[in-house]
Amino acid sequence: MKKAFTFILSFILTSVAWSQEEQEPIEIVYGGNFTKNEAEYPGASIFTKDDRQLEFKHKGAQLWCDVAIFYQAENRIKAIGSIKLVQGDTLELVSKRLDYNGETQLAKSWDDVVLTTPEMNLKTDTLYFNREMQQAYYQSGAIVKDKENTLRSLIGRYDTKLKKYAFENKVHITNPEYELHSDQLDYHTETKHAYLYGPSKIEAEEYTLYCERGFYDTELQEGYGIKNTKIEYDNRIIEGDSVYLNHPKNFASATNNIKITDTINKGVLRAHYAEIYKDKDSLFATKRALSISLVENDSLYMHGDTIMVTGKKDQKIIRAFQNAKFFKEGLSGKCDSIHYDQTTGITELIRRPILWNGPSQMTGKEIYLLSNPKTKALDSLKVIDNAFVVSLDSISKTGYNQIKGKILNGKFNDNKLEHIQVDQNTEVIYYVYDDKDELIGINRTICSAVTMEMLEGGIEEISFVLNPEGNIYPLRDIPIEDRKLEGFLWYGTEQIKSSNDLFVDDDSIQLKMIRGLNNPMNPTKKPVINRSKPPLKKKN
Repeated sequence: MKKAFTFILSFILTSVAWSQEEQEPIEIVYGGNFTKNEAEYPGASIFTKDDRQLEFKHKGAQLWCDVAIFYQAENRIKAIGSIKLVQGDTLELVSKRLDYNGETQLAKSWDDVVLTTPEMNLKTDTLYFNREMQQAYYQSGAIVKDKENTLRSLIGRYDTKLKKYAFENKVHITNPEYELHSDQLDYHTETKHAYLYGPSKIEAEEYTLYCERGFYDTELQEGYGIKNTKIEYDNRIIEGDSVYLNHPKNFASATNNIKITDTINKGVLRAHYAEIYKDKDSLFATKRALSISLVENDSLYMHGDTIMVTGKKDQKIIRAFQNAKFFKEGLSGKCDSIHYDQTTGITELIRRPILWNGPSQMTGKEIYLLSNPKTKALDSLKVIDNAFVVSLDSISKTGYNQIKGKILNGKFNDNKLEHIQVDQNTEVIYYVYDDKDELIGINRTICSAVTMEMLEGGIEEISFVLNPEGNIYPLRDIPIEDRKLEGFLWYGTEQIKSSNDLFVDDDSIQLKMIRGLNNPMNPTKKPVINRSKPPLKKKN
């Protein structure tokens, strides 16, 4: 019983103390001239300044004004003329009119309002200030300035404890180097960090960033977007689930579902991780990396575990590393890596190259595709050392037509391979049919060179050059083991017949989870920027 009485007494005393603290009266420091006007201001004391402004105090705040209508019983005051409200050494509020309620600690200032802190100042027509919550609020438009930025919005809230603004409705930041437009953003006055929560656009001379959720360091010009993000940067448009920009370092990166559009060359690069180094004129992409370029109204697809693009305008070099493949209508290939030089128009298939032209397979130690540097149209083909052409016999579906030699030269017309010549120590195995598609036999010939006219990727006509030695043999006269030339290899099951075939080895890829953007965030700690490192090392 004693413990219960002690608890109740303690609760009553605490409540009384709390009530007394909450009802602390507004203190008159200097009252100047005093009068009453019960007809117009019933119950109020009216103070006017003399040679000194009026001064009041309440809970750590000081108020100066020219005229004060003070309702002492209600613990509220109406201030008029040259008003200044000071709270410690961190906040000063000036205006021409102010209403303040000592019970609720709510102040309404209007007419030429200026709120000043060590970090910034705010100008507006009407401002509400909750001293208990330490929050200022406006909804009729305001201009906020710090050393670097001028910020405007129709609606805003300032938290003096967090030193954070929450701007809404037609938010605009002007900086000597850029402009920022947003529907909604949070701005921290100490760190100069902006958190974007609606359609937002940052426009600078060298870049434009759009996102609907993101972070931006207004001082360093560094930030990222994680929703519907697009950056126009270095003659490229970068899109992805997460896109990061560091303007001082001339660097950008993107993660997941990336699309990078070359606005000059009209090419597109897709991947799930990419980095752009503006100073080095280079781009690095990995994770299902795919380059798409236009060759005379025909799309050329190039894929590799890693793709690098370097060089200035019209001098680009594109490299695809590891498991490199390419595809265009009627022509495809694969090798360890691909090297394309825009200046020379030469594409090199490096290490274990395989080229398919329709049903025909071509292999050799080195394979080169030559195109017109200006039009990008394919011009010719070279296979150097151990050139080998193989195609499945289209009628029997069991035998293989084969041509083997030292060097192969091909000629394109309208981006289609129309003519092939194989030179030096040439050997041929060719299935011969009559007009009724009945097998006549197998042609085995050795000669100095062979020329072929191609149609839809198949051999339409074949000619032997310089003293061919050979004959057509009945099928029964050639054992199965002799129906293939030495070094014969068939990669028919690996042929790339569409752009979808470029990714048959990459279906199990796991995308990186994009971290969200919390609101609110710790204003004193700079956020960790989402710029994950690629799983593969860059290659020269």
